[in-house]
Amino acid sequence: MSTNIGNNFPSGIFLIKDNEGIKEVRTEDFFKNKKVVLFALPGAFTPTCSAKHLPGYIKFYQEIKDKGVDIIACMAVNDPHVMRAWALANAVEEKIDMLSDSDCSVSESLGLDMNFGKVMGRRSRRFAMIVEDNVITKSFVEEVGAFEVSTAENILKNL
Repeated sequence: MSTNIGNNFPSGIFLIKDNEGIKEVRTEDFFKNKKVVLFALPGAFTPTCSAKHLPGYIKFYQEIKDKGVDIIACMAVNDPHVMRAWALANAVEEKIDMLSDSDCSVSESLGLDMNFGKVMGRRSRRFAMIVEDNVITKSFVEEVGAFEVSTAENILKNL
């Protein structure tokens, strides 16, 4: 699994939609010379993700930033249009970067993809990590169905 502490974040491409359209951003460029808190979830607008996971990062946004974090980012296997709509629906567009892993390739390269069945298909498992200058310094991967270690509160304790 590529989520081991000390490993480089795997090479891949995030899609990000903003007012100017959809941009491809290489993972190496996204994490270069930055301290990033990345949390990933199975899908935008899904129950736990919308009711608990994203709201925690919204609530503790400033406290996390105050710990020297340059970027807080959310990744999901949704298209960039859905990720932007979710950002707008939660008023986080200028705070939390919404990263589309639309083809599940980044999740797969991390070894954190799984098949959620015929309703949701192949998605990212729920996790959070701290990435500093493209190196994974802390990693918190949830057991399937759990929501404990990838919370904003746990990240805050580990910064």
